[in-house]
Amino acid sequence: MNRFTIPRDIYFGGNSLDKLKELEGKKAALVIGGGSIKKTGNLERIQGLLLEAGIENRVIEGVNTEPTVQMVKEGVDVLNDFEPDWVIGIGGGSVMDAAKAMWLFYEHPDLTFKEAAKPFTLPKLRTKAKYAGIPTTSGSAAEISNLSVITDEKTNIKYPLADFELTPDIAIIDPVMVESMPKHITAYTGMDAFTHCIEAYVAKPRTVFTDALAIEGAAIIKNNLADSYNGDQEARKEMHNAQAMAGMAFANAVLGNVHSLAHKSGPTFDIPHGCANAIYLPYVIQFNRTVVADRFATIAKRIGLEGNTNDELVDALVSYIRNLNTEMNVPNSLQEFGVTEEIFNKHVDEMAKNAVTDPCTGTNPRETSIEEMKQLYVSAFYGKDVNF
Repeated sequence: MNRFTIPRDIYFGGNSLDKLKELEGKKAALVIGGGSIKKTGNLERIQGLLLEAGIENRVIEGVNTEPTVQMVKEGVDVLNDFEPDWVIGIGGGSVMDAAKAMWLFYEHPDLTFKEAAKPFTLPKLRTKAKYAGIPTTSGSAAEISNLSVITDEKTNIKYPLADFELTPDIAIIDPVMVESMPKHITAYTGMDAFTHCIEAYVAKPRTVFTDALAIEGAAIIKNNLADSYNGDQEARKEMHNAQAMAGMAFANAVLGNVHSLAHKSGPTFDIPHGCANAIYLPYVIQFNRTVVADRFATIAKRIGLEGNTNDELVDALVSYIRNLNTEMNVPNSLQEFGVTEEIFNKHVDEMAKNAVTDPCTGTNPRETSIEEMKQLYVSAFYGKDVNF
């Protein structure tokens, strides 16, 4: 038996924010990053719409980096004091992930972080509040997914909290929220979404539902990401929808080694998540081609790449990703990003060990040993093709 779970309601397209004035509730906690949402006037607009609904709101501000356990605890203190019946994450993936974790520990204050980090074991939510996600970037799909990625600042390791209970109640995907998105954020988050499509399409738990969303999402991203990067607002709107499609796919099919590598190296080398995914994606495709070349070839054909055989099509897909990275000023290796050999060698063994235990490794289509994970890191560091 398979399962497919997404938010109960997804509102998308122009003026989707207006749905907020129809929410039923008394109090909403708004979790945000920092100044950009204020500068655009979007925070004020959201607060006004909630007031029209008769909902008092309080802002939890300052999720300006990838969320940590300490950030979550500080947010929970505010929730306990305010006692909202809605928690609304407004921002990129980090903000929405932080908001989800705050919601979880608001509902279950006796739950430990160690317990919460065990995949698909969370207790029931929605006894105190519901959750809504409003993305301000086009990549993470945290407004769709059942994940919350939190960094333990004491060990510097990312832990994906994963459970269908974390699936938002409402997702509001309004293109007005991404109109002024900076170019580098557009690139990183767009490559995050592209990675979601590709990894979901080959992941072990894939289904006919996730396949359709993943491959069509990939086609939309291929047709719009570069234009969105260059400021085309119509392309940006298409990307905002496509990243949500990618989210529906990976929230149910899960992901693979690209995310495992990124989760364990991002905090260590201070690489933004989407950038890390963009770097690792070609190497993991080369690693996984021994078991799912046909599916990579199908993706390549769907997005209009050329090749007469599966191998040629997989090569074309790898080349396309690397060229797209270059076009958007995204590095294609860890060295190119700026990681030194000394720092890399200091951490690679521990990163490989931790990456193998990441939940995303379990759904990667090819079984992966610690040594193979290390070799993936080495290949990505030096920019060498994977042939093992």
